Amino acid sequence: MRALIVPAAMILAAFAPPQKAEAPMPQQSPKLLGWNDLTSRPKPSPTATIKWGAGKTDIADLWLPEGAGPHPVVLMVHGGCWQKSVADYSLMNWAAEDMRKRGLAVWNIEYRGVDEPGGGYPGTFQDVASGADALRTSAPKYNLDLKRVAGFGHSAGGHLILWIAARSKLPKSSPLWNGNPLQLVGVVNSGGLADLKASAPVTASDCLASIMDKLTGPSSAARSDVLSDTSPAEMLPLGLRQVAVNGDQDRIAPAILGDGYAKRAKAAGDKAEAVVVPSTGHVELVAPGTDAFERELSILKEMLR
Repeated sequence: MRALIVPAAMILAAFAPPQKAEAPMPQQSPKLLGWNDLTSRPKPSPTATIKWGAGKTDIADLWLPEGAGPHPVVLMVHGGCWQKSVADYSLMNWAAEDMRKRGLAVWNIEYRGVDEPGGGYPGTFQDVASGADALRTSAPKYNLDLKRVAGFGHSAGGHLILWIAARSKLPKSSPLWNGNPLQLVGVVNSGGLADLKASAPVTASDCLASIMDKLTGPSSAARSDVLSDTSPAEMLPLGLRQVAVNGDQDRIAPAILGDGYAKRAKAAGDKAEAVVVPSTGHVELVAPGTDAFERELSILKEMLR
C-alpha cells in the first residue's frame, strides 16, 4: 500500500489556534440584457423589402453588404414564441445590420404566428418554407451566392430554421412537402427551441406548451405523430452542420436544450455541437457587441467560408 504523505504545513495548520472566519463574499449574478436594452438602440433599416407573395406576411428584408459580390447569405428567422403579439421580424434588424457590415448578406423572413389567421400548422411552416425559397428569385438581381447560404434562427426561430433545413425529408403526402427546397450549408441554432418535446416542459408555458397544439396541428390516421414533420429533433439526421449556441443564464431556452439537441443530432450522424456562453441570457444572443453574438458571427463566417 502506498504511504500517505501529508505536508508539514498541513499538520501544523491542524493544531493552530482557530482564526476568525471572514464572511463569504456574496455571489453576484451577471447583469443580463433585457429587450429594451436592444430595442432602445437606433433602429437600422434594410437595403430592400421584398414582397414575395400575396399575404401581408409574405415579405423578407434584404440586408446587402458593400461590394459587388457574389455575397454569402444568412437566412434569418426571428423568434417570439411563434406569436406575432410577442415579436415580428424587425426584432432582428440590429443583428442583421451588424452582419451586413461584416460582409454577409441577410435574408430576414417574416411568417404568420400561431395567433394570426392561417398561422400554426401548416401555415407557419408553409410561410417560412416559401420565404426561404423566395431567396432564389432575388439572388440574381443582388448577386447573392446560393451555394453559400447558412441559417440563423433565434428562440422559436431556432426551431423554424432547423425545420427549413430538415424539410427535404418530408414525405410527398405532407402538406409541407416541396420537391426542391433551398439548400443550406449549416445552421446556427441561437437559443433555439428545436426539440419541441424537450422544450415544452422547460420553457415558459405561454411560450410553447399553451400553443403547442396550434403549432403542431391535429393528429390523424396518416399523421399519428404530430412531431414527425414539425420538430427537427424527430427529423434527424439533416446532413449539415448544426451549432447550438446558448447562454448559461438563459431561462427561455436553457443551455440543456441546445446540448440535448446537439447530442441527438450527433448520435444520428450529423456534425453537431453545442456552445454555452457564460454570463449570457436570451437577449445577448441577438445583440451586437456581446460575446455571444460575436461567437455566433464567427461560426456563421466559418460555415460560409
